[in-house]
Amino acid sequence: MYSSEDILAMVNQGLANLHLERQPFGLYKPIRYVLSMGGKRLRPVLLLMSYNMYKEDVSEVLPTALGLETYHNYTLLHDDVMDRAEVRRGKPCVHRVWNENTAILSGDSMLVMAYQLMAGCPAQYLKGVMDLFTSTALEIGEGQQYDVDFENRMDVTAEEYIEMIRLKTSVLLACAMKMGAMQAGAPEVDADLLYRFGERLGLAFQLQDDMLDVYGNFETFGKKIGGDILCNKKTYLLIKALEGADAQQRAELEKWIAATDYVPEEKIRAVTELYDAIGVRSMCSDLINVYFEEAGVLLEQVDLPSGKKNALWQYALSLMGRNS
Repeated sequence: MYSSEDILAMVNQGLANLHLERQPFGLYKPIRYVLSMGGKRLRPVLLLMSYNMYKEDVSEVLPTALGLETYHNYTLLHDDVMDRAEVRRGKPCVHRVWNENTAILSGDSMLVMAYQLMAGCPAQYLKGVMDLFTSTALEIGEGQQYDVDFENRMDVTAEEYIEMIRLKTSVLLACAMKMGAMQAGAPEVDADLLYRFGERLGLAFQLQDDMLDVYGNFETFGKKIGGDILCNKKTYLLIKALEGADAQQRAELEKWIAATDYVPEEKIRAVTELYDAIGVRSMCSDLINVYFEEAGVLLEQVDLPSGKKNALWQYALSLMGRNS
């Protein structure tokens, strides 16, 4: 079996080998730029690790793994435009290097490329792969719309937020796990368990990402700290803060949410201090633990020897910054 490091190297080499020399230059240069920015390559690595638990030659399904990564980066180009983000993985976003129109058009082309790569899967699994990918892509769009809708609401519940991030983030990790298992000919029960494993891991991962946006640091996080606070994103942290605040704290939070003229660093500091006082960091951490533990239980139920599953579990632990 391959290590996660070996598989990551395969993914990076595969992305570097994609044929992006087409014209016009202004359309494909941003695609090369975003695909060369690095990152965890979480989705293609999960797909190939899932496949590798059942079969050895992961190169057979590398196109679908590259398709998922291309699709994921397409969503990031559009997300960054919508969020008015400046930095992605420590580098200027595509719309900052070029412009918004270029980011949108290059992103659209990446979506088409993703489907082209998906079509390179083993022929007997083509319909299943395409059906899963298409339904997942639709769910991600639904999650993105919920995220946009939440911007204008002050009554978003924690349950609504969890469903939004399940759609926007978790289902793509779940899709990666199931797609790898499907193409390896895994039993349907196992493929479904791995889907649910990816879903729970995705929820834990996104909640951790939300927490790092407030409590992380630029060097390790790869983007500016406090971006969610500045955009008034209805994250789990803000929702629980509004829910748990006393009258004075809620008034202060609402003042910062409504503010249009402020010093960014001052807003980030003030809202973070309110989060600390209300105790939302520990609430978020507790929920992360719940979802991660559920992921572990689901992986245990997959009908494979523990030795076949260990590399995947170790990878999941590393993603969450854990030792055990």
